Amino acid sequence: MNKIEIVRIYSKAQPTSGFRVLVDRVWPRGISKENAQLDLWSKEIGPSTELRKWFNHEDEKYPEFRTKYRAELDQNPATKDFVGLIKEKLQTDNVIFLFGAKNEQHNQAVVLQEYLTEKI
Repeated sequence: MNKIEIVRIYSKAQPTSGFRVLVDRVWPRGISKENAQLDLWSKEIGPSTELRKWFNHEDEKYPEFRTKYRAELDQNPATKDFVGLIKEKLQTDNVIFLFGAKNEQHNQAVVLQEYLTEKI
């Protein structure tokens, strides 16, 4: 089976092959839609505005953010379809979750990758 990769959208060295999904609720500053080369912008799967603002990418809040975001995913009506789509795409290609956060270890793409890996 193929894999889910996570890549910062601002990274110079990005894989170009794979199904590219932006998993941020907010469009990343300074990135044109053309340069993003997205297959999908799944803003509804990103953390809620309230959770995103509370987290504010503060490392010490990450464990609680992870728990709260996973709970949001469990309650989000879009999650089931998203999981199904990613599962389908993984049959033929890698999936690349793109995100804008500066912190590459503590962000919603990491949580989403873990969550989907468990569900698929």
